[in-house]
Amino acid sequence: MIRFDRETLNDISEDSQDNLIAIFSSIVNDYDFVVLSDYGKGVLTEKLTQSIIKISKENDVKLIVDPKGSDYSKYKGAYTITPNKKEAVLATGINITDTESLTNALIQLKDNLKLDKSLITLSHDGIAAYDIELKEFPTSAIEVFDVTGAGDTVIASLAFALSSGLSFENAIKLSNLAAGVVVAKIGSATASIEEIIEFESKLHKSSFEDHIKDRREIKTILDSNKILGKKIVFTNGCFDILHIGHVKYLQEAKRLGDILVVGINSDSSVRKLKGSPRPFNSEEDRSSIIASLESVDYVVIFDEETPEKLIKFLLPDTLVKGGDYQNQTIAGQEFVNEVKLINFVEGKSTTSVIEKIKEAF
Repeated sequence: MIRFDRETLNDISEDSQDNLIAIFSSIVNDYDFVVLSDYGKGVLTEKLTQSIIKISKENDVKLIVDPKGSDYSKYKGAYTITPNKKEAVLATGINITDTESLTNALIQLKDNLKLDKSLITLSHDGIAAYDIELKEFPTSAIEVFDVTGAGDTVIASLAFALSSGLSFENAIKLSNLAAGVVVAKIGSATASIEEIIEFESKLHKSSFEDHIKDRREIKTILDSNKILGKKIVFTNGCFDILHIGHVKYLQEAKRLGDILVVGINSDSSVRKLKGSPRPFNSEEDRSSIIASLESVDYVVIFDEETPEKLIKFLLPDTLVKGGDYQNQTIAGQEFVNEVKLINFVEGKSTTSVIEKIKEAF
């Protein structure tokens, strides 16, 4: 019903700072990421903050700061900081009213503090970030009941995503989703991976580009879904000229589990397997077309002639191949729980399509 605090804002003693620095030095390598949340209560002094940032950088550990006050000089050298719009205005002296002033504030923060990236949270307008250019990420919130803890959710999920291998942009997208989950609850709340995934599926805003991932991104996504008990299905191919045989094959593969991941041979890989002039379509075009299919959840490109290394890295539950692999050794089969063979649609193949085209000329 009531809370009463009696506190001091004085800096903690030199001895306390030295003790904290020594403790942090001894444990820094046990962690993938460091988050400093400054409440301006005297713990994060300039000496302690700069020492923690220096130690983190020396050990290749990224560090994010939730800042406080108007003087951000003690955060110099951090990976990024997460001020809200009001705090950024106070720290930079720039009145953020439009895209130009927002960009200038982000650039000033990045340059003056030697940050890897700069970021400003914009409440209902989402998050703005700057690396080599301004990028804005609209909020994912559908309903807002209570904004308590939204800022903490953003920085925590940002640290989690980056330490899991997601790119800076994708980490911000995840943070927006997590914040969208939290503000739809009453009081100080949390956002689980399952809630974030379900929330994202409700938005219905994904484009096919969102389904094309690199190896580290897809690994993080699949590991999270495995925790939720989802069954991962993997198949692969060149998919140079998409035809009905491919579509039906992928539909059948999807029915074998919850999430279907399709490995696409890169252009160089296709040339090694098929020779010139293959592929007819670039890896970007082929992966985009496959990613746009309703049955396909994610697409990842690989350079090797076989997907064995990719399968070993991702560790899907089920590996799917065409019926022509009957009684054959399949690359990567030792890294999955089961192998399923699906018969192709008779008379439907890339080769037959090419032959028909040739006949036409």
